[in-house]
Amino acid sequence: MNKKYTYVWISLVVLVFGIIFIPKIIDRVKGGSIVQNDRMNAVPNSTPSAETKGTLAYIMFDGEKRKVPSFEFIDQDSTLISDRDFLGKVYVVEFFFTRCPSICPLMTKNLVALQNEFADDEDFGIASFSITPEFDTPSILREYAQKYGIEDTDWHLMTGNREQIYELANIGFNIYAAESDEAPGGFEHSGLFALVDKEGYMRSRADSYGNPIVYYRGAISEAKGENEQGEKEQISILKRDIKNLLEE
Repeated sequence: MNKKYTYVWISLVVLVFGIIFIPKIIDRVKGGSIVQNDRMNAVPNSTPSAETKGTLAYIMFDGEKRKVPSFEFIDQDSTLISDRDFLGKVYVVEFFFTRCPSICPLMTKNLVALQNEFADDEDFGIASFSITPEFDTPSILREYAQKYGIEDTDWHLMTGNREQIYELANIGFNIYAAESDEAPGGFEHSGLFALVDKEGYMRSRADSYGNPIVYYRGAISEAKGENEQGEKEQISILKRDIKNLLEE
């Protein structure tokens, strides 16, 4: 074929691609959907397979297993708690606040269900970090614990330095938390749970494509099954994954 016509055809293909796809890409960037969908804490809409086989996946970051960063805060009993207190335990991590009018009560009830499920297992714990530490003092956290039936001595509701807590959420766990006038209660947070193994590494099961789901939806109960957006509950699979880690 004449080179001149070859160049013409290539130019036409490039032009058509630009007309069809470039505006769509620009719209996604403007809408923030590319950033949101590519975040580490994106959880698939579908529920992973009912059972996991073999070892739960490690969450990788820059080619290394993602380990829980060091932290040290005061809990509801005014006891100093650090990441070292959770070594040797499988535990679930959440970020919440006691005055939350939306998803936090649902998250807490789901965690209470986990507490009750593993009540006889000394190697299970829960770490709840308040994103409004200036209000959530140990006494407020203790009242919250009593209100929701939090009884496990290895469930620590923690408060402390605000900057450190937000750094732990947004950088340490990459679980989004931020102050926002437009959000219910004045704060935005994801409603996700992280699962940590006995050595302090973040773990999860894989999705249908073989990739770690990274986090578990914490604001949908087993009984409800799914939310208004059609997202499936993941408390049931979280229970099974906790059992798997406890048996490792």
